[in-house]
Order: sequence, then C-alpha cells, then structure tokens
Amino acid sequence: MATAPADTKRRALGKGLESLLPKRPAAPPVNHEVVVPTIAASVAEPAGKPMEIALDQISRNPWQTRSVFDEAQLDELAQSIAATGVVQPILVRPVPNVDGRYQLVTGERRWLASRKAGKTTVPAIVRQIPDEQVLEMTIVENLQRVDLNPIEQARAYQKLSQEFKLTQEQMATKTGKDRASVANFLRLLRLPEGVQAKVETGELSFGHARTLLALDSPEAITSAAQKVLALSLSVRQTENYVQGLINPESKEKKQKATNAQAEDPNVREAEDQLRRILGLRVKIEDNKGKGRVTIEYSNLEDFDALLTALGGAGINL
Repeated sequence: MATAPADTKRRALGKGLESLLPKRPAAPPVNHEVVVPTIAASVAEPAGKPMEIALDQISRNPWQTRSVFDEAQLDELAQSIAATGVVQPILVRPVPNVDGRYQLVTGERRWLASRKAGKTTVPAIVRQIPDEQVLEMTIVENLQRVDLNPIEQARAYQKLSQEFKLTQEQMATKTGKDRASVANFLRLLRLPEGVQAKVETGELSFGHARTLLALDSPEAITSAAQKVLALSLSVRQTENYVQGLINPESKEKKQKATNAQAEDPNVREAEDQLRRILGLRVKIEDNKGKGRVTIEYSNLEDFDALLTALGGAGINL
C-alpha cells in the first residue's frame, strides 16, 4: 500500500491516534525471565506488543460513529485476511472488573472481517485508556477515513464539539480537514431527519444536501427533496430549482423574456421557413443577434433527409 507524503498539518492516521495515547514508561528490568502473553491476560506487555486475543472475548466499541459498513469492502478485506492475516493489529482495552474481556478502541473493520474470514483470534494491542480518550480516538479515526457517509461525518464532528468543547478550527486540526469543510458537514444536521436519511443512504448526495440547505424551513426542504428525488435532478438542476423557489420573481422575469423572444415575428417567420425547407421541427433562440437553432428529428430517415437538405453526406449511426 502506498504511503502518503509527510505533512505536518495532515498527519497520518497512525501517528495521529498515537498522539492521543498516554506515554508509556519504559519497562523495568526483570531477571531475564521470558514472559509469554496469554489470551486471558488483563493487561498488555509494557512495550505494547501485539498479542493474539480470541474474537469472542472482544466487545464492540460503544462509541463507534460508523453505522454503515460496506459489505463488499468488508468481504474484500476478509479475503485478504484469510490469505495473509491481519497486517495491522487492532487496539483494545480491558473491560473493568471482567477478567479476559476486552473492548474495541480502533479497528472494527479488521475485527469484523476476521470473523468473516473464519479466524478465531486477532492480533491486538491492549492499552489502559479512559472512556473520554476512547471516544475521541474513535471519532478521529473514523473522520480520517474516506468511506463515512456525509451524515455519519456530521454526527462525528458534532460529538467532538459536544463532548470535548472543540471549536471548528480545533476539530479541523485534529482530523486534518479544512475548517470550512467541518462547517459544511455540521450544517447537514439542520436538514429534517427524513432528508438526512436520504443522504445517509446515498439517494441524495452531499451536493444536493448543501443546496437544499438554502431553503428557509424544514417543510420547504422536505418538499424540494421529494421533487429532486422524483425527477432525479442533478446537483446543477437542483441549484436552479432551489434558486427558482428562493427568487420566484427572477424566474418569472426570465420566463417572460424567453416568451417575448419566442413571440418575435421575425424569429417566428425564420422558424417557419426552416420547417418548410427541412420538414422538421425547428426552434430558434435569439438574443440580440446571438443564439442557437435547434432541429429535432425522430428517426434516422429524418436525420439523413436533414443532412441531404444541408448538403451533407449520409452518416452511419
């Protein structure tokens, strides 16, 4: 796997998470006795070396911000693990007062894929990490990945803001994102829940969602979203539609201007002449001597006749 260039502002994921962990003191010397970590151990070796832990002894991270996992990608990862094993250990912490039980901190996809691959254990590094730090590490890890949907990202930023009282600038620094990008994701949470659900499933894109936020009420946003979905509007078409809702007078003036051009007798006469010559429907859009001529045909015979009338040769389609 290719490694991205070093960048002091946008740190690599591993380095970023490591900076959130407390520094571990060096291990005191022991009488050269070799200690073999066991699956039931409640703490890791001082050096933080990975140890094999039974998958059934690991519980899911309760603060996981990701709600949707791509099954195809999970299957692909499972195939890789079945062939070569888990390359990067997951990170877990001991469950308080329960011997031999661990809780995921990071690496849920590797944990799930290991199950799919038929593994019984997974390499893991065990650390004593407080709840607050687990929450922060989980959110930061997910935000530094690219496969979170927009709503999941928005909720993750919201958690960072609420739990740790971080500003947008601070959140941008921690996750290696632009402040404006953080702000745009947080704005998505202003969408009505029904519209958020459509963004979460991918029926509406991030671009659609941002455009709909220009409307001033939940009812208007919901109604517009339904129209966008029903007509399968692109983001650009959605922008035009929303602008028409916001500035209906401007839209009406534009329509009147278009109608006025169509009613120009000189334009109508030119359209009629071309229709008679070509035997096809012709539309002329003129704006002070500039514009376009649209000729419609319904089959290849009409197209060939058009080329002949224009002095061209037949084209095989």
